[in-house]
Amino acid sequence: MRKTFGYHFYQQTKDVAMLQQIFGHSAPSVTLRYIGINEDMMDQALQSFSL
Repeated sequence: MRKTFGYHFYQQTKDVAMLQQIFGHSAPSVTLRYIGINEDMMDQALQSFSL
């Protein structure tokens, strides 16, 4: 249930720093790995972002 909350919170807010603090993780990468956000999903998000 905790991972599910984290995954959905991240999908809605994209606030990994807040999740990191909520979960007590040492780094954002730990939090992203914990909730199942992988490199491909991050790359896809970055590609769809344009300045």
